[in-house]
Amino acid sequence: MQRTLCIIKPDAVEKNLQGKIIKIILDAGFQILNLKPVRLTRKQAEKFYEIHKDKMFYSELVEFMTSGSCIPIALVKENAVNDFRELIGATNPAEAKEGTIRKLYADDKQRNAVHGSDSVENGIKEVNFFFPEIELTM
Repeated sequence: MQRTLCIIKPDAVEKNLQGKIIKIILDAGFQILNLKPVRLTRKQAEKFYEIHKDKMFYSELVEFMTSGSCIPIALVKENAVNDFRELIGATNPAEAKEGTIRKLYADDKQRNAVHGSDSVENGIKEVNFFFPEIELTM
């Protein structure tokens, strides 16, 4: 079993899409280890997205992720990282496959409804960023 992190981003929370997104995730066979609504501080967002620090979109991303509440969700499933990336679709919703979360609910490349870990290593790291091991239960 692999762990991966989903973050329902501020745009999706603002549009009250969290229930629909969680249903899609559960229907795809993922189990939720934990979830919690949070409002990221600038410092937390900068730390979480520091992998993108040298990219042009970094400041905008930090600004966006601190603009409202988001919902980190620790997920588990066989092949969780790849399966979740497939479920959420391409970063750009215009390029996402029909039926993916981003095709259904994203506005653009930044306001794209959800974050998903991009590797097994980052899945572990990202889940640990939001949830201490004692908070992860099945």
